[in-house]
Amino acid sequence: MASSVSTTTAPTPRFRISRYRQLAWWVSGLACLFSLLGLLLCLLNPAIASPLKPGLDFTGGTQIQIERSCPAPACSAITAAQVQLQLAGVTLPPQPGDAPPRLTGTAVQVLDQGRSLVIRLPALSPTQSNAVIAAISVAIGPLDPAGTSVNTIGPTLGAQLLQGSLISLLVSFAAISLYIAVRYDLLFAFLALLCLAHDVLITCGVFAWLGLVAGIEVDSLFAVSLITVAGYSVTDTVVVFDRIREQKTSLAHLPLQQQVDVAVDATLTRSLYTSLTTLLPLLGLIFFGGSSLFWFSVALAIGIAVGSWSSIGVAPTLLPVLSRR
Repeated sequence: MASSVSTTTAPTPRFRISRYRQLAWWVSGLACLFSLLGLLLCLLNPAIASPLKPGLDFTGGTQIQIERSCPAPACSAITAAQVQLQLAGVTLPPQPGDAPPRLTGTAVQVLDQGRSLVIRLPALSPTQSNAVIAAISVAIGPLDPAGTSVNTIGPTLGAQLLQGSLISLLVSFAAISLYIAVRYDLLFAFLALLCLAHDVLITCGVFAWLGLVAGIEVDSLFAVSLITVAGYSVTDTVVVFDRIREQKTSLAHLPLQQQVDVAVDATLTRSLYTSLTTLLPLLGLIFFGGSSLFWFSVALAIGIAVGSWSSIGVAPTLLPVLSRR
């Protein structure tokens, strides 16, 4: 009496992520340590005294952006030190009940090959801001009135913006955690949250080092970028987890490590295409979007690139190891 046994042929993945899991862990671990070091150095730096260098939105103050009127094709050379020296000798008109602030050590950024300047100052009144602009015009030549802008945020409003940004980040992370915990089991939820923390930490670490080396500050747009990165990170990880859960029945005869390899291989092309199509408009904003959206786009680009990496190389490779324990 003949009997037939039906067997299910397992798909052979072209790319086995499990073979490179230790390399992936080392890369992510070193990136996280490097990010933590940057955050710690910013915190210990007396000039910053926080994990990230806060911008005008959070600290309050006055930011003056001016554009020089240069008749020649190129403006004459100018350095930030020259402008700082000129501002140090400016005597501001006093305000009733308040002594005029001192302008020693003012932060000056030279842009567009000396054609534009961005100056960070303590909170100034309109009269004091006009006095600063007049002093700068004496030092660097005539200014273009159409290119001059003055933005002032009081310290109370800056503290409120910082508090609101932190609350929005915490609420969004809590909502994401609740969603994953309800939709998946605890191990899947833990790994998704681990990848979320991994992506946000590395993005913040890059900006911590930028603050130390280049004086780059974070503002309310940076908080928006972190919320966006968190959502993208979880979405990308959920795509891989969905495929693993779908194939548990059809590939039940295979070890979990091989199931993960099949799932990652099946979703790899989709993940890469999704990331590339998201990065392309961000690259357009980085190169052509102007200074106001430059660092916002850079933060999003870093977060999306790191999020794609963690959803492929971190969460799936940790799943077989933690499930055995």
